[in-house]
Order: sequence, then structure tokens, then C-alpha cells
Amino acid sequence: MSVRDIVAVALLAAFIAVLGLFPAIPVPVIPVPITAQLLGIILSGAILGAKRGFAACLLFLILVAAGLPLLSGGRGGVSVFFAPTSGYLISFPFTAGFIGYFYSLFRNSLTPAKEILIMMVGVFCINHLFGIIGLVFIGGIDFSKAFLGDLIFIPGDMVKIVLAYLIASRLRRALPDAMDGNR
Repeated sequence: MSVRDIVAVALLAAFIAVLGLFPAIPVPVIPVPITAQLLGIILSGAILGAKRGFAACLLFLILVAAGLPLLSGGRGGVSVFFAPTSGYLISFPFTAGFIGYFYSLFRNSLTPAKEILIMMVGVFCINHLFGIIGLVFIGGIDFSKAFLGDLIFIPGDMVKIVLAYLIASRLRRALPDAMDGNR
């Protein structure tokens, strides 16, 4: 990785941490709050590409594991990876990597519909799937309750996806050389 790549990875990891300053909104059905940090995960993949997006999210999780209170609500430490929210957290690098990979794959033919679809598939098929698995196996929650409880995140995640699309598409027009997803 070049110095430019390292700086980009660190900046996106810091952005994800800053999004943790927004207060978490508790969900009555499952012990997982609504947070703003998924916006940073989506943007990591869309802006940095698969490898650097994965690296930014992994760096963020390493900092959380080291005990820095970077998660919404000031949480951090290894214990968060053994809590009901762990599946969602573990999915962060994979979600960003997926989004970045498909952004790179379609970079010459991206349309607004393709961008939003890539983000939706990444969020709903990776982030939500990992989250439900974490709720079931680590949180000890029945699958049907975990699945139904996860549905509450869809409207907010759609807002984050649209925001991520608007930010990423504007950045791509403003900084086309910096948005090379193949890096």
C-alpha cells in the first residue's frame, strides 16, 4: 500500500469512528441499536474499493478491539465481539469489500440504479445476514425473532444507502483519479 492508500484507509476509519458520535437509537425487539456507522461502511467500499475499503473497516474494528470507545454509545473492547451486535460488526469489512468489488467491476458502466443496487445487496445480504447469524448464535435469540427484529433496520439503511450514493457519486465526479477502485 502506498502512503496515499494508507492515508485514505485511515481517513475512512476515522470517519466511521466520527459517525459513532451520533447517539444510538435502541430497538425494542432486539438488543441492537440503530446507528449511523453503516453509512461509513458503505462509503468505504464505494470510495476506496474492495481492498482499501476492507482495510478501513478492519482498522476500525482493530481499534475497537483495542478498547477505544468508537462504537455508538462509547462502546469498545473485545467484549463487543461477543455481544448480540457482533455479527453486524464482523460484517463491516466484508460489506465494504463486496461493495468495493462490484463498484470496480462495473466502474465503466455505473448508473445510479446499479450503484444503489450494489449498496443494497452489500447491506442486506452481507451486513444483515451476518447480523442475524450473530443474534442467533451469540445473542441466543430465536431465528424468527432475529429476522423480524432485523427488518426494523431496513428504512434507516435505505436512507444511509441513498446518502452514500449521493456522496460517492459527487466525489467520483469531483475527484475521478482519487476514486480508482482498483487500488
